[in-house]
Amino acid sequence: MATTNWYALKNSATVNSPSLLVYPERIEENIRTMVSISGSVSNLRPHVKTHKMAEVIKMQQRHGIQKFKCATIAEAELLGQCGALDILLAMQPVRANIDRFFNLMDAYSDSQFSTLIDNETSLSQIAQKASETGKIVALYLDINSGMNRTGCIPDKQAALLYSSMENSPNIAAKGFHVYDGHIRNSNINERKEICDAAFQKVLDLKDAIKIQGITVPDIIAGGSPSFPIHSKRKGVDASPGTTLLWDARYASLFPDLPFLHAAILFIRIISKPKENILCFDLGHKSVAPEMEFPRVQILGLEDSEQIGQSEEHLVVQTQRASEFEVGDGFYAIPFHICPTVAKYEEVVIVSDGVATGTWKVAARNQKITI
Repeated sequence: MATTNWYALKNSATVNSPSLLVYPERIEENIRTMVSISGSVSNLRPHVKTHKMAEVIKMQQRHGIQKFKCATIAEAELLGQCGALDILLAMQPVRANIDRFFNLMDAYSDSQFSTLIDNETSLSQIAQKASETGKIVALYLDINSGMNRTGCIPDKQAALLYSSMENSPNIAAKGFHVYDGHIRNSNINERKEICDAAFQKVLDLKDAIKIQGITVPDIIAGGSPSFPIHSKRKGVDASPGTTLLWDARYASLFPDLPFLHAAILFIRIISKPKENILCFDLGHKSVAPEMEFPRVQILGLEDSEQIGQSEEHLVVQTQRASEFEVGDGFYAIPFHICPTVAKYEEVVIVSDGVATGTWKVAARNQKITI
């Protein structure tokens, strides 16, 4: 399909479909925007869960970013391989993953690893392992600020749990981790009001702990929607992630966030089974399928309706079907980029409209070596 749009490939005939295309120049611009919003790399701790790629980590490191956040042991190992200085595993390790976390610290001793807990049992198990191995483990207390997914309510019990962290000889109590992914108001003023109210409880908990003579040195807060809000707080590291690649859902929900789409799906029509129906080679296995339709924004077919999807197929209804032929290529922005990236072993790098090579999605699986 002939087009002069920024995302279009000049050599599309050489590119498989479906493929995930990424645009390094646009990623670079998103990194610059992140640093500009945060005001300094010193209070910026980007999440790697969206991209899972060493090349993107290294791009951020060239901008002076050395603090990172991740969700899996594999992502943490990838950061270790890249020589990141400060790595937070923001998923409470349990059972076998506690052992894997300690193995990470052994394998990548030049990096400072930390993780988080939200209950006495996890604290006890990690502290015991630390004692047995003669290590000091850096821990954050995970706070539930209203999302009700993980974390402890910021109350007296949380204060006691933090005190236990502080008093454990093999634990370095680093502060709080607060994720507020449930706050998604499109209006930035409404989003800020709700975010500030939830965060005030975190500050109240910090003050209550201070009365006990215990200092909470650091707070890591938020994701991409609350990034511009938390980035203005003193003593808080903000943790955007989707901002690096961006997607259709966040672009529509948060018009105040000036990030560029840097990842696009390249797809082709594989069948025209009926009048006004097109079938693309984009099934559940190639794009995040957990949300209702639409799951992608098909560029140039915005007036179409996505009516069906199976493992390998996406069925679209459009009055313009007669304009296109089997084999025609299209570009589609995922509504949820994070799980979409994880479906690809590698992404295709595009510069000046030309597919120039590939990057490995190195942490797409649960394990690299550890």
